[in-house]
Amino acid sequence: MINILVAAFAVVTVAAGPVTAAQVSYYDVAKGSHPHDVAPAPDGTVWYTAQHQGALGILDPKSGRVTQVQLGADSAPHGVIVGPDRAAWITDSGQNAIVRYDAETKAVKLFPLPKNFPNANLNTATFDRKGILWFTGQNGVHGRVDPATGKVEAWKSPKGVGPYGITTTPNGDVWYASLAGDHIAKIDTVSGDALMIQPPRPGVGPRRIWSDSKGVLWVSFWRTGEVGRYDPMARIWRVWQLPDADNGTYAVFVDDKDKVWLSDWNSNAIVRFDPATEKFERFVSNRRRADVRQMLGRPGEMWGAESGTDRLVVVRD
Repeated sequence: MINILVAAFAVVTVAAGPVTAAQVSYYDVAKGSHPHDVAPAPDGTVWYTAQHQGALGILDPKSGRVTQVQLGADSAPHGVIVGPDRAAWITDSGQNAIVRYDAETKAVKLFPLPKNFPNANLNTATFDRKGILWFTGQNGVHGRVDPATGKVEAWKSPKGVGPYGITTTPNGDVWYASLAGDHIAKIDTVSGDALMIQPPRPGVGPRRIWSDSKGVLWVSFWRTGEVGRYDPMARIWRVWQLPDADNGTYAVFVDDKDKVWLSDWNSNAIVRFDPATEKFERFVSNRRRADVRQMLGRPGEMWGAESGTDRLVVVRD
């Protein structure tokens, strides 16, 4: 089933520093949808997961029009990314399955997890360089889907519960962050084994993870309000405290210019960090409790989902 609504949107210009300026725009989506993750789509629209309505949302930023595609009776989608096939790939905890939505044919296809991995609490996904999708489940699961064969495999993650954000580096390595497990891990893409890397100190709560263009990993530290940088080659951590934060760093994404974007729940803001200058810029939401849970971008645009306000937000340079 496809539902359509026209959403209002607002534009707010925000000074982003002494030299640069950026434009922040907001787009209302379906009331009560609780948009969780967001992905700029190949055709210029933006996909988001309507977690509380069991749907994939599609926003046309030019008109503000929103379409919602129902994914299944028990659907509770969490993550969404764009696949190499230009389709939307969704981690659906309600259906305990990976879901593929074909934007051209409108077909919805499910890839259920093996029966010995029920209630994985699926979280996020990434594609490796061979076109295999890798996913995390907070109940202590990581796994993969081969889109060519439809085969789904899963493994128990080290330390049990916690696998959350996941990313692929330019050379094809796959890493995930474990929030409850308090570590990051590199997945052996052949065997499925996960090699744990301890954080710079205990208790930081790695939530999301992203690679820059050099394969260096950036990690949001939920419990301490920091961003961590881990160099897998040098095996060295560096850590920066977000301004006025002692917890609540949720999302992390590295853009095409290697700028690091984060969401800070304490300041109700999206934060941009420049590793070259080690300076932060903050874009505060114009509504309380925006609760941006995830961000993804394309050149010139950084998109986030304001789960607390039923809106999408974009920062344009």
